[in-house]
Amino acid sequence: MHNLEVRHLGRMGFGEAYALQCQLVDQRKQSLIPDQLLLVEHPHTVTMGRNGHEENILASPEVLEKTGIAFHQTDRGGDVTYHGPGQIIGYGIIDLRDWKRDVVAYVRGLEEVVIRTLAEFGIEGTRVDNCTGVWVNGKKIAAIGVHISRWVTSHGFALNLDTDLNYFQYIVPCGLTKPVTSFRDLGSEASREAVEKALVRHMSEVYSLSPVEPALTMESA
Repeated sequence: MHNLEVRHLGRMGFGEAYALQCQLVDQRKQSLIPDQLLLVEHPHTVTMGRNGHEENILASPEVLEKTGIAFHQTDRGGDVTYHGPGQIIGYGIIDLRDWKRDVVAYVRGLEEVVIRTLAEFGIEGTRVDNCTGVWVNGKKIAAIGVHISRWVTSHGFALNLDTDLNYFQYIVPCGLTKPVTSFRDLGSEASREAVEKALVRHMSEVYSLSPVEPALTMESA
């Protein structure tokens, strides 16, 4: 089994986290580091993927700024999504040449990681045909969007733990006029630590990886 370095980054701005991803992707392409999983929480942020549509941002730039929501365009797949406090963001930097050279299988794998994690806390997550992500009773609990470059992945999933769901009113999440939900909305009191541990365990199982602590500090990464 290959190693999976797990980095718990805490609260970090989207731009800073993206810059770190870029550094680690470059190192992974050169086989200087093993596969990575970055677990992070962002301040209020709206991101637009490379297939995004501006009309799915329902608030003007002035309203977003006044509300304290940052905006970033990204190179991930998918449309518009919201990130913020109370979410667990998982960015996987995985060399698919060591697993399967199959982008769709990788995305389905991320869904499986979330579905297995939810099951540990008594929540039944499901897939919806033609709608990437994970759903509970018709409501989206996890958004997924990835980027692949020379078979090395970046970006990943955003799982709603105790997110303030009111912030989703400023967008059409992933271009779909469907409701969203979270662990707390579903009555679960699961802690961030417990959910992150479950995510790491299932990420390791799905992609046949062995989780380890980072060999490098963030400053030297």
